[in-house]
Amino acid sequence: MKYHYCATCIHFRAKKKDGSMRYYCSRLGFDTKTTYQFDCWTPSEKVKKLMAKRSES
Repeated sequence: MKYHYCATCIHFRAKKKDGSMRYYCSRLGFDTKTTYQFDCWTPSEKVKKLMAKRSES
């Protein structure tokens, strides 16, 4: 899928700490990167709307 990345998932979190960014999955509980992909991906509402608009599921 075109949008299947951690950064588009409802569980993706970004937190600034000591001048750098930490990206992590609140569901899995470990660090990730914006472009990583996992099977547990749940798209955010914004991404769902974009996918529907572009007729992609």
